[in-house]
Amino acid sequence: VMSKNKSSESVKVVVRCRPLSRKEESSGPAGGIVQMDLRLGQVILRNPRAPPSEPQKTFTFDAVYDANSKQRELYDESVRPLIDSVLAGFNGTIFAYGQTGTGKTYTMQGAWLDPEKRGVIPNAFDHVFTHISRSQSDKQYLVRASYLEIYLEEIRDLLDPNHTNARGLELRENPDTGVYVQDLTSCVCKSIKEIEEVMNVGNQARAVGATDMNEHSSRSHALFLITVECSQPGPDGRKHIRVGRLNLVDLAGSERQAKTGVQGERLKEAAKINLSLSALGNVISALADGRSGHVPYRDSKLTRLLQDSLGGNAKTVMVATLGPAPQHYDETLTTLRYANRAKNIQNQPRVNEDPKDALLREFQREIARLRAQLNYRKWRSKQKNEQMEGESWDGDREKETEGEEDEEVEKEAEEYVKLEEQRLEREKEAIRGDEYMVAEEKQRLLGEKERMMVDLRKEQEATEQLTAKYKAMESKLLVGGKNIIDHTNEQQKMLEMKRQEIAEQTRNEREIQQQMLAQDEETLELRETFTSLQQEVEAKTKKLKKLYTKLQCIKAEIKDVNDEHVKSRQELEQTQNELTRELKFKYLIIENFIPPEEKNKIMNRLIFDPEEDQWKFQPLVPAESVYFEMHGLNFY
Repeated sequence: VMSKNKSSESVKVVVRCRPLSRKEESSGPAGGIVQMDLRLGQVILRNPRAPPSEPQKTFTFDAVYDANSKQRELYDESVRPLIDSVLAGFNGTIFAYGQTGTGKTYTMQGAWLDPEKRGVIPNAFDHVFTHISRSQSDKQYLVRASYLEIYLEEIRDLLDPNHTNARGLELRENPDTGVYVQDLTSCVCKSIKEIEEVMNVGNQARAVGATDMNEHSSRSHALFLITVECSQPGPDGRKHIRVGRLNLVDLAGSERQAKTGVQGERLKEAAKINLSLSALGNVISALADGRSGHVPYRDSKLTRLLQDSLGGNAKTVMVATLGPAPQHYDETLTTLRYANRAKNIQNQPRVNEDPKDALLREFQREIARLRAQLNYRKWRSKQKNEQMEGESWDGDREKETEGEEDEEVEKEAEEYVKLEEQRLEREKEAIRGDEYMVAEEKQRLLGEKERMMVDLRKEQEATEQLTAKYKAMESKLLVGGKNIIDHTNEQQKMLEMKRQEIAEQTRNEREIQQQMLAQDEETLELRETFTSLQQEVEAKTKKLKKLYTKLQCIKAEIKDVNDEHVKSRQELEQTQNELTRELKFKYLIIENFIPPEEKNKIMNRLIFDPEEDQWKFQPLVPAESVYFEMHGLNFY
């Protein structure tokens, strides 16, 4: 059930600019084209091809980070509040967007082994498990992780060892939880080390390749999903579950063939990457516009997966990454425009309270069932033991805590088995030593005692298996207040709180500065009083010049947008021509090498799947026929 808080909030957009690379410094004119005003959250872009008189373009965002910014600054100011929201039961998404080679993967992942250079993802891991270790002891947590990539418009499970050979996974939609990937691997993680291991396994399977702009270019969009389920007693005494889902998205970069120099398979990858990013841009534009009734989420797998993150039930942070080199002016301007539009997208985040698909409740039920079985075995073993000693056992005689109970169950089970074995051995010795008993009777009684010994050992094995299963299930749940991270202490808590206060203060100062800047012109006009006509003329002339400059900026903006539209259309036409040429080549093969009857058979097997928005083959043999053949049935 979702909480009824319908408050909307904007997508938070932050911009980061990397330093010039050695290659860029040596190949182009000195100096970058991007200036950052950290105090006002503004990016000032200079057109290297324009005359000096042309005004520079200025964009304002929630925060900006220049080449000297540290990974930790970006995390504390822009990402930490989002992770806190996820831990409170909201859906959250962080995605890096920008041209290839601008530092998206560095921002999202960074250098794992260097604490100063760790990116958003490792810092988020640390944040989640530190929060759990410091929470109240009446809270139970279940943390799961999944990792996928979209490569050539196919969804691949990076945690599946056979993902390269397996068919692409399918997207499904649930009215309660939204869009999800069917049959995606989900790993339960109990520590930072375990979740990092999951990430490392997936990273080794990711598609990367070299281009002229980036030696280690991501050739796919990657999404790392963390699900945090938290169970806590409510005012009604019942346990309530909140589920937060965090999407950490590392997008492949947009690229132009002329600059990246890609060919063959790399060119195919680039075409698919650009098409999905173009679809993402169209979704951002439709949502930002607000007037469009239709939002084209279904145009690509990427936009369908991000459906909740853009205009839906999620809190979203977009990190736009820029390159400062003059030769990348067009791409930098395009990124800034998309980022500027994304600021206007309104999401409706809600707390996911007691959802139907919460695994934590299933785990708790299974643990309770296993504990009940163990308690029954404990009661039975005690009863048998005390009956053997001629005592009566009172079930309410002693009460134990859950922690002590587990150890007691094992100890008493072992003790019971040991005593039973000793008793059976004594009885066997007594039977053997009885001189007055008939040999056949002796043999029968000894056989019975031997069977009892075998049953006893079987029971012991069953108890051990049950205990192991119970412990394995319980170990998957994390309990608040238990120190998961060894170095967690009061000093670190204080340091972190101070860092959060500073980040919050910086955010508030930036917002106030932006508001003051927006109101400055209006208040200046209201305050102005003129002592002479000449002074009024000067003030009005100054205002006219300012308005004329604004007009020139808007005209230049219109020209840029038109130029960009023409360029995008040309690129799409080029891609269309390449795909048409490839299609004609395939038609040629079909017409000349495949017999018409075989072609008709294939055509008759084709069906359109509206859910997946693609054509699929019907199986050659219906499932029922296979079943009947396997079971030797024939109805003909």
